[in-house]
Amino acid sequence: MDFFAEVGLFLAEAVIIVTAIIVVLIAIAAVSQRRKDGEEGYIEVRRLNDRYTAFHDAVRSFTEHAETRKVREKAEKKTAKADQKLAKKKAKEEGSDFGSSDSKDDEKSGSRLFVLRFQGDISASETESLREEISAIAPELRKGDEVLLCLESPGGMVHSYGLAASQLQRIRSTGATLTVAVDKVAASGGYMMACVGDRIISAPFAVIGSIGVLAQLPNFHRLLKKNDVDFELLTAGKYKRTLTMFGENTDDGRAKFVEDLEDTYDLFKDFVAINRPVVDIDSVATGEIWYGQRAVDQNLVDELSTSDAYLQTRLAETEAFEIRFVAKKSWQEKFGMAAGAGIERTFLRLWQQGASRLLP
Repeated sequence: MDFFAEVGLFLAEAVIIVTAIIVVLIAIAAVSQRRKDGEEGYIEVRRLNDRYTAFHDAVRSFTEHAETRKVREKAEKKTAKADQKLAKKKAKEEGSDFGSSDSKDDEKSGSRLFVLRFQGDISASETESLREEISAIAPELRKGDEVLLCLESPGGMVHSYGLAASQLQRIRSTGATLTVAVDKVAASGGYMMACVGDRIISAPFAVIGSIGVLAQLPNFHRLLKKNDVDFELLTAGKYKRTLTMFGENTDDGRAKFVEDLEDTYDLFKDFVAINRPVVDIDSVATGEIWYGQRAVDQNLVDELSTSDAYLQTRLAETEAFEIRFVAKKSWQEKFGMAAGAGIERTFLRLWQQGASRLLP
């Protein structure tokens, strides 16, 4: 009976898996038919000062002695009352001198910190979110403000990261300071983005550099020829296609491909040299990578710090806001994600059951 019960359970779970896979395929098909006007979403703003203060208060509530807490709370109330009184006085003075140059200068005083995050993949797919976030804050940025970009990327396609770097140049054009923080990696296209910053900070063992260009592709011509399979590639224009995966590549095609690769490499070097003139571009544009401390020695990075340490230091000095673009997902996407999570849980449960049966 136990055997038949287990077989029945297995069949039921198999049906669930097959059904879930079908649902995911339907969801993928629906996503591919997404409307042409692109993704819609909204900007989410979070005040980081409040977030970290809440964290601190939560820990302090358990570690602080009662008497010490009473003294501190009394002092904080006194300070808050004084600040409120000062704010009212300032508002009254600005109201009486409305339109004067002094009041306008006061209105614009006080820098702010805006925090953005970018997690890069081979196609720099988060560029779409980055451009929306920058479009949201650019009209609000003023001289004295700072944008902190927490960047993690091993690089990827040249045109994708070129666009991402161009988005960051929009921040520089506002007069605000752009600081780039790298905790793990900013290599190749990732460093193309990082070098746009006025300042780059990195963790001691973050991977930095890899200024170079790479291209590789397999060629199946000999395999097809061995099996009497013909492949025809028709083009108009001598260099419309230089290398191919299935046809026979020529020396002329290879030479042109390398020439294009070298041109892209020169553009990459020029971009880094213009945006970060302190580096000796010929010595660092070798495709090598450096860890944080070595990157400082090469002037690829300005100082060593984690993004968390830098952010907490700045929180003591200014107001900080984290900006995030949240794309709205269709019901098909949400359903597909839920189905995918269900499949993952089912497979995990089956694996655990199988592993338990194997154990003595």
